[in-house]
Amino acid sequence: MAAGCCGVKKQKLSSSPPSGSGGGGGASSSPHCSGESQCRAGELGLGGAGTRLNGLGGLAGGGSGSGCTLSPPQGCGGGGGGISVSPPPSCGVGTLLSPPAAATSPSPSLPSAASSSSPGSRKMVVSAEMCCFCFDVLYCHLYGYQQPRTPRFTNEPYPLFVTWKIGRDKRLRGCIGTFSAMNLHSGLREYTLTSALKDSRFPPMTRDELPRLFCSVSLLTNFEDVCDYLDWEVGVHGIRIEFINEKGSKRTATYLPEVAKEQGWDHIQTIDSLLRKGGYKAPITNEFRKTIKLTRYRSEKMTLSYAEYLAHRQHHHFQNGIGHPLPPYNHYS
Repeated sequence: MAAGCCGVKKQKLSSSPPSGSGGGGGASSSPHCSGESQCRAGELGLGGAGTRLNGLGGLAGGGSGSGCTLSPPQGCGGGGGGISVSPPPSCGVGTLLSPPAAATSPSPSLPSAASSSSPGSRKMVVSAEMCCFCFDVLYCHLYGYQQPRTPRFTNEPYPLFVTWKIGRDKRLRGCIGTFSAMNLHSGLREYTLTSALKDSRFPPMTRDELPRLFCSVSLLTNFEDVCDYLDWEVGVHGIRIEFINEKGSKRTATYLPEVAKEQGWDHIQTIDSLLRKGGYKAPITNEFRKTIKLTRYRSEKMTLSYAEYLAHRQHHHFQNGIGHPLPPYNHYS
């Protein structure tokens, strides 16, 4: 299922319905995507055919039952000021550049991938090149260039999320993904644009925002159905809940592994927040919590700023022996 992922605005959590909540969504006006599930039909058994859910557990696109009545983020200042917007060398030209076999100078320092998997359990799959590819795809779309060619990182299938944040305070700007395993090349290409342009909580991204963006790629692993709704670890597991609302309809919602920890929530607060975001309006009792079907999972996450992306691309551009800017660099004055 397609789903959204990221950080949430601090909210007061209680077992009673939120005051003044109207419509079927139950989502607050906070600009976040914690657990957005813009779901495709039948993916992991969530929703009916053609149904798209936002990661807050509601139906995408507003309307009755929309858990997505969120307002767009306010204008952001700073966060990338002074960075020139240079296009990727992979837009409509040759191949997507990858590290040479023998570089003559060290590669720019890039962030390490974060993993909620057990230490040493397996080799990390997520990489900085995946975030670079997402920036490539978005840039080429915004400027009307031919989309970048097939990247060289693995094309194994994974459930995935693409998250965009903006500004020095890293406010959420878009976050959509899928719980269905997709080949990474096509999956990242699709959800780069879906999260940047079609997250119903925000207006489509513009060229002017590029220098202030941060891109995160999350690959989801180790899905486990559990019998106890408390059988998961804050900061380690992401959770997806399925429940029957007060109208007898099945609803779902999800939070990625980092959300509860970032918000300082315990298990109960996280579950109750997900229920509200999924549109549940009745008082939340412990007995009702026990009826929830919960799936826990882990993730690998990589985040790259636009400045880091440019440095990474420029390094590989010149390390591959290309002594002149690749198109569409001449687009800029």
